[in-house]
Amino acid sequence: MDLKDRFLKYVSFDTQSDETSETFPSTEKQKVLLKYLVEEMKSLGLTEVEMDEHSYAMGTIPATPGYENRPVIGFISHVDTSPDMSGVNVKPQIIENYDGKDIRLNENLMMTVKDFPELSAFKGHTLITTDGTTLLGADDKAGVAEIMTAAEYLMTHPEIKHGKIRIGFTPDEEVGRGVDYFNVERFGAKFAYTIDGGFEGELEYENFNAASARVAIQGRNVHPGYAKDKMINALQVAAEVNSLLPAWERPEHTDGYEGFYHLVGLNGSVENAEISYIIRDHIREKFEAKKQFMTQVVELLTRKYGEGVLTLTLKDQYYNMREMVEPHPEVIDKAFKAMEQAGVTPIVRPIRGGTDGARLSYMGLPCPNLFTGGMNFHGKFEYCSLDTMRRAQQTILNLIQLWAE
Repeated sequence: MDLKDRFLKYVSFDTQSDETSETFPSTEKQKVLLKYLVEEMKSLGLTEVEMDEHSYAMGTIPATPGYENRPVIGFISHVDTSPDMSGVNVKPQIIENYDGKDIRLNENLMMTVKDFPELSAFKGHTLITTDGTTLLGADDKAGVAEIMTAAEYLMTHPEIKHGKIRIGFTPDEEVGRGVDYFNVERFGAKFAYTIDGGFEGELEYENFNAASARVAIQGRNVHPGYAKDKMINALQVAAEVNSLLPAWERPEHTDGYEGFYHLVGLNGSVENAEISYIIRDHIREKFEAKKQFMTQVVELLTRKYGEGVLTLTLKDQYYNMREMVEPHPEVIDKAFKAMEQAGVTPIVRPIRGGTDGARLSYMGLPCPNLFTGGMNFHGKFEYCSLDTMRRAQQTILNLIQLWAE
């Protein structure tokens, strides 16, 4: 199947994950695409194809005879789409030979070069956009399509020499639980690459250290006419927590390696409230300092309002993969070379977020992240370049051959 047709087929599946769910995967509908991929891998002739008890879909491209002693390399993408916007009834629009100008998504919505200046880099490309009512699902069905199309190419071109290749597809990456039950030993790769980046040439092997912070606040509700020295307004306490965190360390004021406190939830009443954050920093010492500062803020307000009013729950989510990947420079060197062979200029930049690969690296599977060609993830302005997707597919094929040398 052609890469474009395969991608369009995959985005027709609604695979939105759900951060409020307590199941794994968080939604049953993700399993529909995962089961489809299992059957597709079988039809292409892959071996060791399975969907395990946790719904991870895996398969093997057997080594070329005589190349069985080469390192086993893996390629991984996630099938779920973001909870931020609907992925139901996606209607992709195809723009051939894009003219570099504003794009009309529907009668009421334009995607403008002014708002999205990177569009100018795609002049002459074939773009696939949304119709402005859903997300597209390029994150990460572009990566899934690129891996599967590369797999089909290898299975139909036995003259290409390569070692054993493992491919894997995960659920729930968008809600931070994508590899909670991933069995690295069962996957059996020495090194792997997540195909989950964006702009052409992105090569990412360092990411944020990440934690979540939740402050539960128990207020004391008293009639406002008689509240003096008695009321503790939980909403006001929540606002006070936020006011004590540095305003210049918010996502909207940071870039590159700069970390942040990101307010993601605030709800409640005078009696009870809850305020939630994600805490991020590339440098481990600064990350730990941010968590300590959050703790100190809560301790300060506890001294003001008394014990039992504020309860802080801090939870580490993932760490910077760099320290796990850098001891294996060949993983990065081969990615550089594979891109250059595909006519792509590598762009090394830190991920201002995380991928499944970050956690996998700490689970013993060094796993940098490669570009897919998708842009503006998680919303109605999402799009991808088919030209870049084809170069991503070629990068995968080049990598496979480089590891066989």
